[in-house]
Amino acid sequence: MSSRPSVRQLLERDIFPVLPRSLRDLLIVLDDAILHRLEEIRLRVERPVMIVVGGEDAFLGPEGLSCSPHKVYRLTKEELDRVVQLLTKGSLYALEEELRNGYITLPGGHRVGLVGQAVMENGRLRTIKHIAGINLRLSRQVIGAADRVLPFLIEEKEVCQTLIISPPVCGKTTLLRDLARQLSWGVPSLGLPGRQVAIADERSEIAGCYRGIPQLDVGPRTDVLDGCPKAEGMMILLRSMSPQVLITDEIGRPEDGAALAEAANCGVTVIATAHGRNLEELHRRPLMAALLAEGHFRRVVVLSRRQGVGTVEQIISL
Repeated sequence: MSSRPSVRQLLERDIFPVLPRSLRDLLIVLDDAILHRLEEIRLRVERPVMIVVGGEDAFLGPEGLSCSPHKVYRLTKEELDRVVQLLTKGSLYALEEELRNGYITLPGGHRVGLVGQAVMENGRLRTIKHIAGINLRLSRQVIGAADRVLPFLIEEKEVCQTLIISPPVCGKTTLLRDLARQLSWGVPSLGLPGRQVAIADERSEIAGCYRGIPQLDVGPRTDVLDGCPKAEGMMILLRSMSPQVLITDEIGRPEDGAALAEAANCGVTVIATAHGRNLEELHRRPLMAALLAEGHFRRVVVLSRRQGVGTVEQIISL
């Protein structure tokens, strides 16, 4: 297997082609140590260009990074319009379906969020026009992210139903992705053969699909249904792909709970994530409390950023 590209290589391959040269020049001179921790590039018309590094904001300028919004690079309307042209290849209409979710996905699995003026149709978002802000979120795979928790999720050579919880941007999806990869390949050290894995990837974050093809390594036995509402996606995967393990991200709606219950009734192992700081917080939400009370999860993994992204605070056996 070829070595994974560095963040600088990811930027040059996937991100720089959609940025004007003025922005590329500001990013390319940043130290590798900064780029290694780069998470987001935020562009707003007539406001300072901001990047998120290791969870902290910094403004970008000709002299490097600054904590102050003064003497930094401010994006012009023409520059942002150019980014939109490059992102959409000149046709917002062609990406109208993706824009209903408020973002589009680039090759490499990088997500691009967009804000501006919403265009509504029959009470639903149809598209976004007059785009005034863009958030480029870098998608990076952390091979081995699941190494620490995986031994606790295996019982009698079977994978336990697992819920991963944390506040936003604490590594839930990264952990979920590596669990999919390792379970799909199999884990000989734990006596676990490869499993047929299915991913209901509503927001294109787990597998980073581009035109339906996973851009990230989710394993050789993994099928991905991309961009479909997770509850419907889980039911389609159950009917069509006969998974042994079903994976999805950020459950929280009643229909999600019904789909999880159906999967459990079919004997399929479910691994999912949800927002929350701890188990007690989940018990205060009726849907999550019901799923936990009904025994749909046997393990709960709690993550935080206390010692960096992906800090494992607890692994709870239910």
